[in-house]
Amino acid sequence: MLVSDLKQTIREVPDFPKPGINFYDVTTLFRHPEALRSTVRRLVERYEGDRFDALAGIEARGFVLASAMAYELGKGLVLIRKPGKLPAETEAEEYSLEYGSATMEIHRDAVEKGQRVLVVDDVLATGGTARAAGNLVERLGATVEGFAFMVELGFLPGRKTLGDESVFSLIRYD
Repeated sequence: MLVSDLKQTIREVPDFPKPGINFYDVTTLFRHPEALRSTVRRLVERYEGDRFDALAGIEARGFVLASAMAYELGKGLVLIRKPGKLPAETEAEEYSLEYGSATMEIHRDAVEKGQRVLVVDDVLATGGTARAAGNLVERLGATVEGFAFMVELGFLPGRKTLGDESVFSLIRYD
């Protein structure tokens, strides 16, 4: 599928989660087998041959993409979750969102010192969530090799927050 066709499968929900925010609901892309397959295939093709050891998927929709990519690339999968969802010792990072604040956690033994990690999520907006995930990975001694997204909201400062050279997004809204 063309990227323009993938874009057509994403539902836009105005005024969610609060007035003035236009939410890009990627679950409508996920329910279309061809669109999901094409998305994963394109993301995998971008990272085939790159040097990293694991993918860190951000809860919850980032899990879908990171899991499929990790499987196809033969890499490990690390989960970055909302507080209270991981059963063992965790590291936490609080961060700002475009409409509030939140906290993410990672198991303290999720990555090893020196490992190289690709952080994966569904949407890049302001970059706060992904930056928090990257900070958690780095705090544990690993290196963030880059950030991969299905969708980027180019009218928000996410790329600037993360560093333009380390960001890949498949679909862009300007």
